Amino acid sequence: MDRMKRTPVKEQDPGLRAKNFHEVCLGYSKDEAVLEASRCLECKKPMCVSKCPVSINIPAFISKVKEENFEEAAKIIAESSALPAVCGRVCPQESQCEGKCILGIKGEAISIGKLERFVADWSRENNIDLSDKKTSNGKKVAIIGSGPAGLTCAGDLAKLGYDVTIFEALHEAGGVLVYGIPEFRLPKDTVVKHEVENVKKLGVKIETNVIVGRTVTIDQLLEEEGFDAIFIGSGAGLPKFMGIPGENLNGVFSANEFLTRNNLMKAFKEEFDTPIKVGKKVAVVGGGNVAMDAARTALRLGAEVHIVYRRSESELPARVEEVHHAKEEGVILDILTNPTEILGDENGWVTGVKCVRMELGEPDASGRRRPVVVEGSEFIMNVDTVIMSLGTSPNPLISSTTKGLEINKYKCIVAEEETGLTSRQSVYAGGDAVTGAATVILAMGAGKKAAKAIDEFLNK
Repeated sequence: MDRMKRTPVKEQDPGLRAKNFHEVCLGYSKDEAVLEASRCLECKKPMCVSKCPVSINIPAFISKVKEENFEEAAKIIAESSALPAVCGRVCPQESQCEGKCILGIKGEAISIGKLERFVADWSRENNIDLSDKKTSNGKKVAIIGSGPAGLTCAGDLAKLGYDVTIFEALHEAGGVLVYGIPEFRLPKDTVVKHEVENVKKLGVKIETNVIVGRTVTIDQLLEEEGFDAIFIGSGAGLPKFMGIPGENLNGVFSANEFLTRNNLMKAFKEEFDTPIKVGKKVAVVGGGNVAMDAARTALRLGAEVHIVYRRSESELPARVEEVHHAKEEGVILDILTNPTEILGDENGWVTGVKCVRMELGEPDASGRRRPVVVEGSEFIMNVDTVIMSLGTSPNPLISSTTKGLEINKYKCIVAEEETGLTSRQSVYAGGDAVTGAATVILAMGAGKKAAKAIDEFLNK
């Protein structure tokens, strides 16, 4: 075994997967997982743990994989994470745990994410019970939102004996895990539903179709429903647009809407009558992970897909793996390109996008070189659909219906970084509702911190 090289992981052939919604990465077999785990140096001061937002004991679980004690590995992960099969698939490990692996200095880092995924999948397939919890302490906590922040906070509090209820606005639990991430990256029926069920096995109740701020307010939950504390993990689902002419034409989607119709409303399945029309050619404006998800989804629905991004390829904010997969599948990158207007026909349907070419100038406040327009470079890209993937911000519904809840200029809830405590006593918040759009694992880390703070607050 070459300790410097990681064990390869099998993937669907690009030509096949570009036409289906089955998972791209096929994961490790038992033998492959043990082989990869055997590369771990079991460092005395593991830097990988310091970069994990939920502080999984990574060397300990990998050591158990090496010994083929997969059940114990699952229990070690479960002490810190409620969503291991999710994180093993969508976490940016390359910039977190794997980015600090000592082996990565001269060789290739341990494939921590793929090992976590293997353990989580094995425990699901072998019906391992991970619902260890304390006896009830009689105190009630409400969680707003069933995404990664809410599920993590709920799971940690339930383990400590709290009576926890999650209120979810949509008809299905999971938040961004079910509506935002495509099936080919994160299977819903097998992976997401199972991990939601694991949280419910801890005693957590989930009430769907409850819009906090409309159905019930936070003030009512505290003052009338008898909850002792509240955690807001409602995410950031309000899409941003460029403010250019033509954004109201038929055939213009936000990435959120487009992905929700496909993921939660099953538009990719023929037997589901979900309205969506991609046409023959699609432009996705943006360069983050959500843009890649939207582009790869549109490709699988039969369109020629272009990513339109105003900076260079090296500055794409999406994960390297996601860009690599998109290009393999046939997504076309139109980099250093910026839309200025969306064009339509007399019936109000999109016919094209007017764009300009860009070049990189001096660095801006972010440290990246500022894109500037190349004079005389205007051109028209003929497309049937435009998907805007420019980021999201929190929906102001909760903050506008809650007394004394402070927000910042970005409409994000103001909360203490280490505890999640807001300006309102006994109300905590975390994840995208506080930071704006970020990653699943960072939201989980925020939920974990808030659970610890809520426990300390209610046990003063």
